[in-house]
Amino acid sequence: MDKTTMDDDLRNTLRYLRLGGLQAHWDEYLALAQKQHLSPVRLLRHVLEEECKIRQGHARQLRLARARIPEQWRMETFPFERQPRLDKKRILSLYDALDYMTQNRNLIWVGPTGCGKTGLATGFLIQAIQRGYTGRYVLFAELIAELFRSVADHSEQQILKRYLAYDCLLVDEVGYVEVEPVQVGLFFTLMHKRHRKKTTLITSNLGFSEWRSFLKNDHLTAALIDRLTEDSHVINMKNCVSLRPKLSPES
Repeated sequence: MDKTTMDDDLRNTLRYLRLGGLQAHWDEYLALAQKQHLSPVRLLRHVLEEECKIRQGHARQLRLARARIPEQWRMETFPFERQPRLDKKRILSLYDALDYMTQNRNLIWVGPTGCGKTGLATGFLIQAIQRGYTGRYVLFAELIAELFRSVADHSEQQILKRYLAYDCLLVDEVGYVEVEPVQVGLFFTLMHKRHRKKTTLITSNLGFSEWRSFLKNDHLTAALIDRLTEDSHVINMKNCVSLRPKLSPES
């Protein structure tokens, strides 16, 4: 048998070491070494670099799956041309700088339903995950419900710890549901503990002056808004139009 042919022992060794890339591209690497006359050191370096890229790709996909993003909107496909009143230059500048992650700064999108808030926020979340950070998407209503359930079984600290662990947390559609006092307290605790330590992305169909209508606690509402907006990027989309297709009169 040709010494360059992979036998069962070598195949089992690579499988045990979880070097799937090397196993899959064995013949390709050998052909490259012969074609470019690579030294053993250069060949080994190339193989390890490729294996590293493969593992990083798998880790990225795993982080994306764990983020539970319902629709993976990408910044590259956002229809800026349909939102002429949106400051595209500012959005892309914030996106490219990545300081929302490196400096633990929040981003808050405020505007009417269907104007693209979730799409933009998701784009920022996905970029953070692709850059190596952990992230999670959650609807405000689902987060509030989970926090409320945790009170019944005394798992509040466990739930808070889980959401505090994410480098980037996207809380979508804040303001669509009314909350109980205990839920307001837990949500405030979560935001307070993430303050200046982790990045939180928030979308809301209500302006800050209207948050009292569903939080029903003036003191905590003021304190929450103060924490969320301090040294944060607030993107006002109130004058933006809906991007959702309109039903025809015949529909």
